[in-house]
Amino acid sequence: MRIASGQYRAMLLATTMITALAAPAGAQQAVDVELETITVEGQAQGAGGAKPKTDPAATEGTGSYTTDRATIGGKGAVPLRQIPQSVSVITRQRIEDQNFTQLEDIARRTVGLHVLRNDPGRSSIFSRGFEFDTALVNGLPAPMASIYGTQPDLFIFDRVEVLRGPAALFSAAGEPGGAVNLVLKRPTEETKVYGSVSGGSWNNFRGEIDTSGSLVKSGAVRGRVAAAFQDRDSFVDVNDNQVGVLFGTVEADLTDDTTLTVSAWRQERKSTPFNGLPAYADRRLLDVDRSTFVGADWNRFDNESNEALVELEHRLDNGGRIGAGMRVTDREVDYLYGFAGSVRGQAAGVDSSGNIPRAGTARRYEERTVSADAHIDTPFQAWGLTHNFVAGVDYRRYEQTVQNGTVTVPGTTNVFDPDPSWQAPVVSYGDRLRTEPEQMGAYSQLRVKPVQPVTVVLGGRLGWYQNQTTNLRTGGLSGEFDEDAKFLPNLGLVVDITDNISVYGSYAESFALQTTAGAESLEPRESDSYEAGVKTSWFNGNLNTQLAVFQQHDKNRAFSDISTGGVFAAVGEVEINGVEAEISGSPIKGWDVFAGYTFSDMEFIRAPVAQNGQAFSSLVPRHVFSLWTQYKFDEGYLKDWSIGGGVKAVSSFYNVNGAARFEEDGYVIVDARLAYDINENIRASATVTNLFDEVYYERLGSATVFNFYGEPRAFNVKLEARF
Repeated sequence: MRIASGQYRAMLLATTMITALAAPAGAQQAVDVELETITVEGQAQGAGGAKPKTDPAATEGTGSYTTDRATIGGKGAVPLRQIPQSVSVITRQRIEDQNFTQLEDIARRTVGLHVLRNDPGRSSIFSRGFEFDTALVNGLPAPMASIYGTQPDLFIFDRVEVLRGPAALFSAAGEPGGAVNLVLKRPTEETKVYGSVSGGSWNNFRGEIDTSGSLVKSGAVRGRVAAAFQDRDSFVDVNDNQVGVLFGTVEADLTDDTTLTVSAWRQERKSTPFNGLPAYADRRLLDVDRSTFVGADWNRFDNESNEALVELEHRLDNGGRIGAGMRVTDREVDYLYGFAGSVRGQAAGVDSSGNIPRAGTARRYEERTVSADAHIDTPFQAWGLTHNFVAGVDYRRYEQTVQNGTVTVPGTTNVFDPDPSWQAPVVSYGDRLRTEPEQMGAYSQLRVKPVQPVTVVLGGRLGWYQNQTTNLRTGGLSGEFDEDAKFLPNLGLVVDITDNISVYGSYAESFALQTTAGAESLEPRESDSYEAGVKTSWFNGNLNTQLAVFQQHDKNRAFSDISTGGVFAAVGEVEINGVEAEISGSPIKGWDVFAGYTFSDMEFIRAPVAQNGQAFSSLVPRHVFSLWTQYKFDEGYLKDWSIGGGVKAVSSFYNVNGAARFEEDGYVIVDARLAYDINENIRASATVTNLFDEVYYERLGSATVFNFYGEPRAFNVKLEARF
């Protein structure tokens, strides 16, 4: 389905408006002189005439666990204290120190996020009870689905920005828990080389290489190439995982004020997948060795992903910018695996002898996506103060084709003595569907200061949404949806109490398409969120804190209506209340810290009688505390040594599956790290995770599948070199 001609006219009108705005914004030469004596509220895009070619929010090379700005709160680098929502930035230094390689590694240690464990790169990531279904790269979206292993390897990124709560203003329709933006590394003018090798428990080996520098003598063209490969077994027998990524980017200054950047990367992921342990049908979890594998040795999972990104930036004389970008993806997934489970109405759960039926599943998935954005982001002067205006248009279209089949496999598996040498079944693809969601929008955001300490944020998005699902077996449409001119407001207020402390409040709405398991379109879900908080910044931005309280409603959730024969209807509503607190950065020289706490209370307030008042997303613990801290000695006998450690404490959680409720009492895990700078270029480190070898279930599923132990004690040693 294509966007109607009237919608194209709306996009053309918005684009014309942006072009008209660009001319006066770029002609404020006289104003620029005055800006020399005016505080510009942290706008790092060249206040006073400066036009930086580098990312003003970049964290690589800073050695810091914090930053004072992020791009996820706008189209440029916005000071964190001026974003009236809860935002976390995971810097390059923290990624390296904690050996984060996959997005789920970050999510396990980030305020407000929760991970439902699966194979590396295939875990589900939740924010405020909702699973991320999209990942932004440099602000441009593409789908992210745990089942397809589309999480990106982190080596090619400068930082990861996480915004919690509705993020529809700039990221359009999607789950209302928030947005995650991964910002690519950029080429450097000076020549730099980085490499690392590491090894650890269960044959976990990884190598990384990254080179950057000018491609011409003047430095006007810069390039960067990076590659990483990881091959690891698992604490679970038979289960293994490989991931490799190759990245290249070229940045060219077309003029002194205009830069073109082209980036491309390829990622491959292969594994012998594991679908978790079963449980007893009477609600008891298995007490078996954590290495127990109840799948088949012929299990396989293959993912190939090719992506490209083109960006054009023109820097205006007044410190603003005009930007445009396009991202395309091409992904293919093919898997076949067996697991201890049941399909087609078989009895579920492990019997008294430890036996459980076998099942198999196979799927082929293809994805072609394109997303594009064009915008202007410019400061302007009024009443003797500096304000900011953003306006833009964006577009995205996905084409997703899936062929899927499940089958019962003859025989049973004994969970106390599993044999993975089953005979592989022949699985036919009973379901064949093509889904084509498409959306277009125009957005704007005005940051205006009626008086010096107050910033009023007025934002809104006007969007057009379409989706159709085709049954490839019959050729007929199994679902179709259209929504025209949907308006979503995004409002905020920030008050600077002192030079270091700001308070804020915000209101935001979001919009999510939804379909039934049979691909029938339902009325979209709509969410609204109220949030208030305090943000502080100390020691010239080296230490940042935030405290947020929020309430969120998600309406029109689909439920099966027994009175109509099980037909789904959009009748449910969820209420989420929570508190999030975070501290990041360096209180004194050499000491880095990142700590966070999350409280969440989620329940159905409108649902079928059996669920009304019950917990929503009960797998998300009510209380989560995480800490990581490190100190580097710069003198004395311990000079050049760094010692670090962390803790994660999780309260109880549970999952209800049918009449059974599976529970985990909670857990505490401790990590430790020791590093030594051999010289100014080479560093060696050793890390121990789960130091006290806590035994716990990290994820709960059902009587047949998706019960995962947390990782036992593990060791990792790494050697890094920078030149």
